[in-house]
Order: sequence, then structure tokens, then C-alpha cells
Amino acid sequence: MTEYVTAPLLKSWLHDGREIALLDVREHGQYGEAHLFYATPLPLSRLEVDAPRLVPRQGVRTVVYDSGEAEGVAERAAARLAALGYSQVAVLDGGTRAWTAAGYRLFAGVNLPSKTFGELVEHAYGTPRITAQQLAAMQAAGEPLVVLDGRPVSEFHKMNIPGALCCPNGELAYRIRSLVPDAQTPIVINCAGRTRSIMGAQTLINLGLPNPVFALENGTQGWYLADYTLEHGGARRYGADSGDTALRAAARQLAERFEVPQVDAATVQAWAADGERSLFLCDVRTPEEFAAGSLPGAQHTPGGQLMQAGDQYVGVRGARLVLFDSDGVRAPVVASWLRQMGHDASVLQHGLHSGLALAPRAAPQPPALPEIGARELAQRLEQGEVALVDLRPSMAYRAGHVRGAQWSIRPHLARDLRAETRPVVLIADEPALAQWAALELPRPPALLQGGMAAWKQAGLPLQATPDQPMDAQCIDYLFFVHDRHDGNKEAARQYLAWETGLLPQLDALERSAFKLPQTAAEHA
Repeated sequence: MTEYVTAPLLKSWLHDGREIALLDVREHGQYGEAHLFYATPLPLSRLEVDAPRLVPRQGVRTVVYDSGEAEGVAERAAARLAALGYSQVAVLDGGTRAWTAAGYRLFAGVNLPSKTFGELVEHAYGTPRITAQQLAAMQAAGEPLVVLDGRPVSEFHKMNIPGALCCPNGELAYRIRSLVPDAQTPIVINCAGRTRSIMGAQTLINLGLPNPVFALENGTQGWYLADYTLEHGGARRYGADSGDTALRAAARQLAERFEVPQVDAATVQAWAADGERSLFLCDVRTPEEFAAGSLPGAQHTPGGQLMQAGDQYVGVRGARLVLFDSDGVRAPVVASWLRQMGHDASVLQHGLHSGLALAPRAAPQPPALPEIGARELAQRLEQGEVALVDLRPSMAYRAGHVRGAQWSIRPHLARDLRAETRPVVLIADEPALAQWAALELPRPPALLQGGMAAWKQAGLPLQATPDQPMDAQCIDYLFFVHDRHDGNKEAARQYLAWETGLLPQLDALERSAFKLPQTAAEHA
């Protein structure tokens, strides 16, 4: 039987100091249009795949919600979580409609707590900034200058400021003295918008770097809106051997300033056995380092992204976060920011060399589906014997799909196929997503073996439909976030206005959850 909570009760739960997992189970585009401030996106289409990682303790107080419309996505998600073993799951009665009717605000966009925090940091610390015009003038004059892009390598590759070098924010403290060995050269940190520019610049300032340090105002979007040219396909980045521990003492002092606890392996082992608290063991190093070997039971949470997009890694408000590295520099710096965000963050003593080993989380196994090869599928499609449904992202479908394939997504799958009498075949980038989605159908479908990669490898044709599915159907895609990178200046302006307009939308409880020092500017 589904349990429900009212909007006022949920609001009180979000601020009572106890752990809670607040899960928006709509698809990404719907979530990004309007959601609760502390919500973690866990769309129904990915629920079983991502829930064990985002919400590892099955006894945690959990609330799921949707828009409150007739589709019942929240109820379906609650039932699936219960089937996975989650024991305290409730549904927000009336969903987002009831939340606004109770007088509470919904927020657009993604990564809300982190984005809002970045704006608070700029206000609290008075982070120095430089405009696109000022930066362009310095570059044109040939002045000594280092521009560092604080985003991950994949985002840097999409577009970058000319002359910039990629150094994700979580790596700055560990690599800055290898990249800027002197104490005089000005340093400019940029991202695509504002948050990581501000956070990266303030990180170096908080560490006591004597260099002049600036955040590039509005990042690559500000550069583009000022009619300067961006580069695309950039690969300039920090070197694999560019890390050093020159700032280890400064990182330790920064952690002490913000009361970041140091915990030993035995303490973390005991926390892992605590059935009343959730634990996330976070490896904040680079993807390459993590792939080469990490601590058993750890998840990869690159430091810069853990600060920027924490809801992609941690789905429990109030959980214990234990960070580690191999150098004693990165984890303390990242933890110092997480403490200011209001997280219960600690640093593991001796990091990668602590000997800590936690039991890996057991992943639920999806139901097996019969598979069909690409060439057999092509023949059966030609004869009209099967119905083919493409469950890949809507933008991937637009770019190229099998002729005759219908696009759908798990919340709508049963509805889209209600009149279909032929056997159904599913295509998915991740087979597990199709396997779990199959639970929505009265009869088990088949799965294209090897997915779209196998279809392409067989030399079979694809069809592009740039306008299909229609925008309104693409509930997995948030247009205003992504269009700003595709030459749409109005979308870029709207996005920057959204970022700078976040602070006035907070209520007193949401604002007080952040722990920035009142006198931050005096200590900067």
C-alpha cells in the first residue's frame, strides 16, 4: 500500500536534521523545468540502475514525487523501490502541484544546491572577477597570464577559451604549482558559466596563493556573448605527472579552518556497519587514477564535480561523506567546500594507503530478455513482423535511428504500445535500462543484441529525424541548459540570468543550511 506525505510535512522533514532521500522520479527534462530545491534526479527510466549508488542504505527515509498528474510515475517508482528492498518509501501527495499550492517554491535547472552555493561564495568572499573584454585585452597585449578551465576534460573538449588549459577544479590545489610555478603570473579560472569559475578561483585564494587570481565572469558563455570566438575540440590539459604536494600544508590548514574531521579506516569501517546512517566513500582523484585502482567499496566522485554536481553522486541529504586521495591535497580542499555547503564531510587518514576495504554494494539483477541479432531484426522489420522501440536518449534518436523504429521512454512505454499486437524489440545504449523497462509491458520483449553499435557494425542504414520526436515529447532533455552551447545566444542569456537569479528564490531555511563563514571576505 502506498504511503503519502503532505507538502508541509515533507518541508519539515527536509530541515529536521535527519537523513532523507528526496527523489524526483520524472525524466531529466521534466525535472529541470521545475523541481524541489533538495531533490535528487532519479528518473524512472534509470531507477533500478542508479538507486543503489545514490541511496545505498535501504532503510533511509525516502520520499519520491512527480508532477501530481494522472500517470502515477511516483507510485510506480515507490513500488519498484519497495521491490528492491527500500523499507521507508513515501510519495509526496499531489507532487509538485501540491508543493506550490502549499506556498513553496519550485526551481528550474540542475545541480541547484551547488549552483546556488557558487553564487553565495562570490557574495561572501568577494571573489575577484575579470570580464571577457578584459581577458581578451590582456591576451592581445601579450601580458603574462594563465587561463585554466575548471571543467572536466569532456566538457573542455566541447568548447574552450583560446589559450586555456583544462584543469578540473578538484585538481587545482594538486597541480597549480606545476602549471604556474611562479608567484606573480595572473591566473584566470573559467567554466561554461559561473559556478566553477567562482569556486576554482576562490579555492586558490583560500589556499593562500600569492598570484593574482580571477574568475572569468560568466565563463565561456560570457566570452561568446561578447562576440569572441571559442575553440572546439581542445585537448590541452594538465599532464599526467603534473601533480605535487607543495600545497599539502595549506590544504591541511584549510581543512582545519572549516573543521573537516580526519577519520581513520577503523572509524569508517564502523560507520559502514551503522544501520542508522548512510555512508558514501568518495575517491576524488582523476578517472585515470580511479581506473588504475581504488579502495574496495569506493565510488568515483571527481573532486570538482562533487562540488559542482553533488546530486549526481550522493542522493541522501545528511549522509556521511568520506573523501580520500593519494596525496593529502585534493580531499582536504574538496571537503572544506563540502562542509561549507552543509555536508557531513570527512577526510580518510592515509587515503588510498589506509587499507580500508568496504563490502561492495550489491546491484539488483535485471530480468533477462531474449536477444535478436541485427541482421535478423532487419529482415523481420522488412516483413513487418515486429515492432521496434528505441529507448535511447531522444537526441540520439533524432541524430540517427533504425528506419521504422518508434521512440519511447519507460514512463510512456506501456501507453505507446497499448495497441501493438506484434512482438516488441527494444534498443538501448545500456541493456539494463531496456531490461528494467520491460517490466512495464504485459509480455517480455526482445532486445537488439549489441544495441545500435551492432546495427552500425553490420552496415545497416540509419535515418535522421531532427524534429522527431517533437520537443514536447523529449521529456529526457532540458533544452535551455543544452541549447546555450549550440550557438543559441538567447539561451545563454537565459541561463546566466537563471544562475544569477537563484539567491532571491531561497527561503530562510534553505539559505541557512549553507555554512559559509560570516566574515569570509575578511579571511580571503
